[in-house]
Amino acid sequence: MTTGLPSTAVPAAGAHAPRASLSAAEARRIALRAQGLLGAPDRRAGARGVLRHLGAVQLDTISVLARSHELVPYARLGAVGRQAVEAAYWSGAHSFEYWSHAACVLPIEEWPHFAFRRRAYRDRGHRWHQMKDREGSCAAVRDRLRAEGPLTTADLGGGRNGGEWWDWSESKIAVEWLLDVGEVVVTERRGWKRVYDLAERAVPDALFHDDLDDRACLRRLVTQAGSALGVATRADLADYHRLKAEQVESVLPDSGLVPVRVQGWPKPGWADPAALESAPRGRHRTTLLSPFDSLVWDRPRTERVFGFQHRLEAYVPKPKRVHGYFAMPLLAGGELVGRVDPAREGTTLVARQLSMESAKAVEPMAQALCEAAAWVGCDAVRVERCAPEELRPRLRSALDALGG
Repeated sequence: MTTGLPSTAVPAAGAHAPRASLSAAEARRIALRAQGLLGAPDRRAGARGVLRHLGAVQLDTISVLARSHELVPYARLGAVGRQAVEAAYWSGAHSFEYWSHAACVLPIEEWPHFAFRRRAYRDRGHRWHQMKDREGSCAAVRDRLRAEGPLTTADLGGGRNGGEWWDWSESKIAVEWLLDVGEVVVTERRGWKRVYDLAERAVPDALFHDDLDDRACLRRLVTQAGSALGVATRADLADYHRLKAEQVESVLPDSGLVPVRVQGWPKPGWADPAALESAPRGRHRTTLLSPFDSLVWDRPRTERVFGFQHRLEAYVPKPKRVHGYFAMPLLAGGELVGRVDPAREGTTLVARQLSMESAKAVEPMAQALCEAAAWVGCDAVRVERCAPEELRPRLRSALDALGG
């Protein structure tokens, strides 16, 4: 294979023989470009273009600077309006929410490709919550949606029975089951509440079908993951949409991805052929990343590609946290060079805990903090804990120079 990369070609000797050899740095740049973090961003396509490009944007309840699904396009496009992000996701039947890497916003064009997962839920026959009257409860939800249009859990009677968070009401269990099997779709989040509608009404007619067999669905999702990752191991491909290893293996030969060898990777790699056609070039984005950003949501891959150990500590007891509640990695120069646990106090962005790999991270950290502060309407930046502490004066000077 001829590539645009200055790599050593490796002759193909079999179905899975490497077609090219990549250095670790080449693989890293390919991954950054594939994720939309290297080169000029497509601002005209906006947040909707980011969603189509990535194939999945993870949702999460935590909101610090902003919610994770807002932070993802911000990291790639800069200070895109937060309302514009919400409109890009939820207006005009361009997306839906379903189970991918986790609960994710997905391009509506991918609806047919999750038929395999909807069938799997139907075959299993139940969620981990049990319904007392499956048929009656599901019928009641269908009737309400058909008669009244899109509704939240609260509209349907409430999500809980009054006990702990997992003590769901019958209507909540029913609507989530109907979501799992594809009779109901989440069309938006309203005040972080899911808004449910009948799939037959919300999904465009041309896409509303489960005609594709499992193999066709899996082949598409593996190919899409390969495109979004640029170069990946089989485990990376599986993790992107939370597929099983054997599912990925079964369709890899037909996925269009090509086998490659990556220096330092203990497992074989697979690359999007388009990613090998030209060497990744362009401006590296300097930004803070959501812990749930698809560049870093796979912890083993993040360590392998960037040499950076990343862990969300929101659910770790406070005394045991190392980097803070919602530590956001700092991306600069194509590397992960620090992290920040941010908060807001009035119009001040507070870096409750901040760490930098070296003095080279000082200027990028200041730039990223000031840009993030402006995006969320803050006009000042305060640093509480800084590691290493000796870099604090340089960071403060850099922040002052940028007006932070």
